[in-house]
Amino acid sequence: MALPSVNPTKTPSWKKLEHHFNEVKYLKMKDLFAQDSERANKFTTTWDDFYLDFSKNRITDDTFKYLLELAEDVKLKEAIESQFSGEKINQTEGRAVLHTALRAPESATVIVDGENVIPEVYKVRRKIESFTNEIVNGERKGYTGKPFTHVVNIGIGGSDLGPAMVVDALQYYKNHLTTYFVSNVDGDHVNEVIKKLDPETTLFVIVSKTFTTQETISNANTLKSWFLESGNEEDIAKHFVAVSTNLDAVSNFGIDSNNIFPMWDWVGGRFSLWSAVGLSISLAVGYDNYASLLEGAHKMDKHFQNETFESNIPVVLGLISIWYNNFFNAESEAIIAYSQYLYQFATYLQQGIMESNGKSVDRNGNSVDYQTGTLIWGEPGTNSQHAFFQLIHQGTKLIPADFIGFVKSLHGNQDHQDKLTSNFLAQTEALLNGKTKAQVLAEGTKESIVPFKIFEGNKPTNTIFIQKLSPESLGKLIAMYEHKIFVQGVIWNIFSYDQFGVELGKQLASKILKEFSGEEKNKHDSSTSNLLTYYKENL
Repeated sequence: MALPSVNPTKTPSWKKLEHHFNEVKYLKMKDLFAQDSERANKFTTTWDDFYLDFSKNRITDDTFKYLLELAEDVKLKEAIESQFSGEKINQTEGRAVLHTALRAPESATVIVDGENVIPEVYKVRRKIESFTNEIVNGERKGYTGKPFTHVVNIGIGGSDLGPAMVVDALQYYKNHLTTYFVSNVDGDHVNEVIKKLDPETTLFVIVSKTFTTQETISNANTLKSWFLESGNEEDIAKHFVAVSTNLDAVSNFGIDSNNIFPMWDWVGGRFSLWSAVGLSISLAVGYDNYASLLEGAHKMDKHFQNETFESNIPVVLGLISIWYNNFFNAESEAIIAYSQYLYQFATYLQQGIMESNGKSVDRNGNSVDYQTGTLIWGEPGTNSQHAFFQLIHQGTKLIPADFIGFVKSLHGNQDHQDKLTSNFLAQTEALLNGKTKAQVLAEGTKESIVPFKIFEGNKPTNTIFIQKLSPESLGKLIAMYEHKIFVQGVIWNIFSYDQFGVELGKQLASKILKEFSGEEKNKHDSSTSNLLTYYKENL
């Protein structure tokens, strides 16, 4: 069974939203709050340790009603069930989309091609647990008998961004192992990491489904060559492990077959941290914390699957995003996390959101005539306030923003936490209310300077307040955005789970690489030809 395929612009709800938009596009949120004393309560959802306030958006009761009708019109509920039941909703690649199965309980049943995949998932999870404990406890040692002190994850894309982001986000929970991530094929990257390593005490985790990804295998071979300056070929088996499906290539590299962790084609790379791709996370924070991360994600899965749409956090966020993207023509969204631990979070979401929904062809194979996808960017607060907030406050672009904050700090410094939270709350209030001419004049500002100090306000934000940054709450947060991606993809009638757009550049790079060695001579446009010549002549 395929996903429903409904052109959203042809639905009755879309027509209502178009008409409604023309009526409300100039409304001021300040006026909406003044007119309705219950507005904040009405547009707030609480679930578990999450508190979502979406009242600071350019929406009315009718807006929300029509957006919920849109979800019904595009058969979102049926689509959600199709995903969770294991149907091959990634139709262009003939695959199910089941990162949710990786965090389901062992008692669950998820059928793919006639078989329950849960027993195999837990077989791998137990292997991750056993391996993690042996490394962390010093039971498994390097070739000179010393316990491991460093872990290097070698991957790119989802095999790097997810684990790297989570390990940084959970620094507070880290054990004694020092973790590095090597991704870029830029040789300067890997060589800077090498400077910090001791071959006797370093474990390398190579993450590549095919074991052919250019960047990953290039970095793996460089690290292997460096390692062999100290160790022998037979020592590779003790220091290198792989997350892959290409058993022959892994074996040829020198990795012990017992140190291969499998992957499945029903898990897309950008959603793969929940699989054995997350081995580096488990090693960095311990298996129990990794299991809590998965448990948190599963809790969000159940919320998404079972909660009614009006209080379903991923659905609400997805619908609001559609409202700005397709009606206000807002092209980007900012993700502002008020936690330095989440400094890589927006970068991680860039791949998840922009690779998934950066599509211009609908599920029927037709070019779309409406906007899909959003540009995602952001940095942690309060750093971002001193960087790009000027553009959000006083620029000409409408930039909806998600503000993510935590009630409790991890280290317990209440003075810092109060200052952080005051900024977190003040920024959304400032974006809502702005600053009027009268307020500027009341400050004694010179008349000639007044226009430059006026803030229009009316800038939309969602506020996501979470009790504390823990492995479980982080799992919920990541899964929340995964499901938001799904909601948007269903509404836009696109396939969110292929990424053919990534492949063309790789193919051309392979051809150009062969030109450097003289293996091939290809025809290029004049600009590329000139650039190739410049590179060769200036090496």
